Amino acid sequence: MSRLPGLGVVLLLTAVAVPLGRLVPVVGGPVFGIVLGVLAGLLIPALRSDQCRPGYDFAAKNLLQVSIVVLGTGLSLQQVAHVGASSLPVMLGTLALALGGAWVFGRLLGVRGDTQTLIGVGTAICGGSAIAAATAAIGAKRSSVAYALATIFTFNVVAVLAFPPLGHLMGLSSEAFGLWAGTAINDTSSVVAAGYAYSADAGDQALVVKLTRSLMLVPIVLTLVVLKSRRDARTADRQNPDRPRTRLPWRRLVPIFLIGFVAAAGLRSAGLVPDGWLPTLSLVGTCLITSALVAIGLSLRPRELRDAGPRPLLLGAILWALVALGSLGLQSFS
Repeated sequence: MSRLPGLGVVLLLTAVAVPLGRLVPVVGGPVFGIVLGVLAGLLIPALRSDQCRPGYDFAAKNLLQVSIVVLGTGLSLQQVAHVGASSLPVMLGTLALALGGAWVFGRLLGVRGDTQTLIGVGTAICGGSAIAAATAAIGAKRSSVAYALATIFTFNVVAVLAFPPLGHLMGLSSEAFGLWAGTAINDTSSVVAAGYAYSADAGDQALVVKLTRSLMLVPIVLTLVVLKSRRDARTADRQNPDRPRTRLPWRRLVPIFLIGFVAAAGLRSAGLVPDGWLPTLSLVGTCLITSALVAIGLSLRPRELRDAGPRPLLLGAILWALVALGSLGLQSFS
């Protein structure tokens, strides 16, 4: 019962954010959700009262995890296999560029911790969905989530507008452009918009490449969980050197939502999730992730964003350029 006031506010704002996201798919419901959450909290201070906090916390954690499971139903391993081995070097290469670049340039710019991780993972894999999965795995700070989403949104818009004319200027084939868009644009809606603006074949290729990238959530999230667990253990050792060493149970190392994500993709691949269900499941997944980000926005304090300054956005710009150029370069050598 203590969660109802906060959940009511979250659901009300979600009911506004999701239709706005469908009207402007380049922006998307999740981005509208966190923006509406921040604005509502600023304009109506009562929404940040302790009475609403239990509902926000529930939505920001539990609904976020459920959303990842539902999004797994959109993945088909048959589609992944159809991409072919020829596309894998480009996808894996851009993944390495994004994650390695986040580590190097994050250090140089002084962007560390959760913000560095989320921007790197969001650029490397699949934008908002990857940010949501990483947030659920490591319990990232609200300000880091907001900054990462803002970065992904900014460069998605740039990519949708710039990639199709650039592709025609470079004379890329539909297959080459689809691979470029699928590896260098983050959010699914933006990949679809850019791909089909180029050609129908490019749109089909871009979407399958994007779905294949999404599978990288599994090893990346597992790695993040292991690293966080080790860091927490080292911190505990420093605080209490005499405490007995214990091995972490597998449930701590393999999040339940990640098992659900893989299971959902398996059901889809086995044909147990009918194609007719996919639009509804996609909408449910969008509503859940938007609800979680509304809750994060309502809990966010503007000071948390001001303290970080423009450096996270600069990091996002560098990583976006690295991946975009790297994708083209890797294609020329493959």
